Amino acid sequence: METLQRTANRGSVSTGFDIDNSVKLEDDNTEYLQRPASGSDGSRRTMTISMWLKRTEIDDDQIFISQGSNIRFRFKPNYFHIRLTNGSSTYEIEDQNRLFRDTSAWYHLVVAIDTTQSTASNRVKIYWNGVQHTSFTTANYPSQNDDLTLGNFSATTMQLGWFTEGGYGFNGYFAEVHYVDGTQVAQTEFGEFDDDSGIWKPKEYTGGHGSEGFYLKFKDSSNLGLDSSGNSNNFNLNNITAADQATDTPTNNFTTWNTIRYFNQGTTVFKEGGTVIDNNFAGGFSSQNNNIRVNKGKWYAEFEILETGSYLFYGIIDADYIDNSLNADFYLGSQANGTAGVGFYASNNSIYRTGDFESAGVTSAAGDIVGVALDCDNNKVHFALNNTWTNSSNPATNANGWATTGNDQYFASSSLGDKEYKSNFGGYTADTISSAATDANGYGTFEYAPPSGYYALCTKNLAEYG
Repeated sequence: METLQRTANRGSVSTGFDIDNSVKLEDDNTEYLQRPASGSDGSRRTMTISMWLKRTEIDDDQIFISQGSNIRFRFKPNYFHIRLTNGSSTYEIEDQNRLFRDTSAWYHLVVAIDTTQSTASNRVKIYWNGVQHTSFTTANYPSQNDDLTLGNFSATTMQLGWFTEGGYGFNGYFAEVHYVDGTQVAQTEFGEFDDDSGIWKPKEYTGGHGSEGFYLKFKDSSNLGLDSSGNSNNFNLNNITAADQATDTPTNNFTTWNTIRYFNQGTTVFKEGGTVIDNNFAGGFSSQNNNIRVNKGKWYAEFEILETGSYLFYGIIDADYIDNSLNADFYLGSQANGTAGVGFYASNNSIYRTGDFESAGVTSAAGDIVGVALDCDNNKVHFALNNTWTNSSNPATNANGWATTGNDQYFASSSLGDKEYKSNFGGYTADTISSAATDANGYGTFEYAPPSGYYALCTKNLAEYG
């Protein structure tokens, strides 16, 4: 069984074309975009859909495109499934041998349809990351010259991120969504393989969209459903606001929590684009780490304390400890050799390291922001509370701070009991940001500016400093 993760776009290979924004969708909040039924139909026989998407949850079936009752593009939950219909007959294509469960990467999907083709397999071409998939566990293609419900815009609504008749949604991010009406477009019009790395990377689409096509860039935060094709085929927003615009994109991929591997004996739910954690484990601690490890450079992230005196740790952890741990009930700083990391403990306003508490010299309250500055070059970590650095430290000058092991590191958190907490790695946050500070390269959106020399953990910064 093949897991489609090594070919996905985790990096920021230079393309000469930057995607600035994406939109974050959350199933629990019923967040989706809808094109209302109006105007004229597009071609019912020939069309192409191209989109980049990043999954952040993989436990449930997730429908990310639907139109009417029988048009569905979905993950079920880890393999891709598509259902098409002409109104009376349905056609299903799926491949259970290829799994899509990498939540650290962006995937590119192209579905190019032309029912006028004489060869059945040419009527629906499916490309993931530039590679056409031709072997399926189920492959029922439309009949020649079928008029599909897809494209029937005068009578049926189209949803991105939701299936209104079944209540299934999508958790993650969308970017660069194209619908080309009337043309079966090759995948190479939307992306290309990098000569050096072999990674599939986006490129600017310069073709037309047809009269009923659309192009969603998610560039305008005040109108995330704006069609940039020139056709004014705009989408209405359901429970989506300007706060759901993100800078996590296929050309600058930001870290989020690792939603596949975490440590507890209860239930951990990841929400809001992999940035909010809801732990439900009364019997011990639950711990998580982000999905990009680092061993050089200087990195910054923020975490919000939602409850006064809560049993929460925010900080960093040794990657070797995570990779080799069989312990589901550890917490940051709990190991005498320091491999379980260093954490700011909100319950007693201390730094926990090598199994001992050290006063942080601050008093936290609900709503406070904990800043974590990880210095892999000097093997230190610094903690701030509302931009006041603890232990009289100064990350910018390498003054004070707490020692790390010098091994590969992750940002990490631990909590006891039923706790929900928010993180901000820069690409998206559920926090309400008042200052919208960025790092020195202009990346990330934080409440407080990262210290001089510290950067958001994203692939453009990794390429320069990591």
